[in-house]
Amino acid sequence: MWPWGHAAVGYLLWSLWVRWRDGRAPTAGVVLPLALGTQFPDLVDKPLAWTFSVLPSGRAGAHSLLVAVPLLAVLWWRFDGPTERRAWVGFAIGYLAHLATDGLYPLLDGEFADLSYLLWPALELPAYEESTGIIGHFLAADITLALLAELLLFAAVTLLWAVDGAPGLRAIGRWCKRRADGASTALSSR
Repeated sequence: MWPWGHAAVGYLLWSLWVRWRDGRAPTAGVVLPLALGTQFPDLVDKPLAWTFSVLPSGRAGAHSLLVAVPLLAVLWWRFDGPTERRAWVGFAIGYLAHLATDGLYPLLDGEFADLSYLLWPALELPAYEESTGIIGHFLAADITLALLAELLLFAAVTLLWAVDGAPGLRAIGRWCKRRADGASTALSSR
């Protein structure tokens, strides 16, 4: 699945769950860790495989439940305040949604052996056509029905996010403003 597909599925799951559980829209305190979680396995594995040749595949280390479960357990133990735990839940849902949605197409195709990445290194990785890098991966993409469906899902979930009040957008804006103010203060003090 492409990055926008992972983000869309993660936000859709979170928004529906929060609405069902709390009867309200999601908040920024969870949406930002959720967004990071939906991209985390690719942010770790793709560079380590495609750029640095440390991993055998762009779907290896952080895509494995043998890495994800202990990592999430350590983060749960480390972040023990109520705000931190809510952020952990967002990250965990995004992370686990990423792993599940990477398995969606193999499941639909009946290629169950292609799910072996979920237990790497205990199981051998499926044979993938590995990319020459992030840019090359995007440039080599074919326009398929699956790609169009992911883009349509992303557009629909972006609309849901806007209806939810665009949680996280103001927090990102405030962070950027603080960084810009700090940079201009540093420049003016020289």
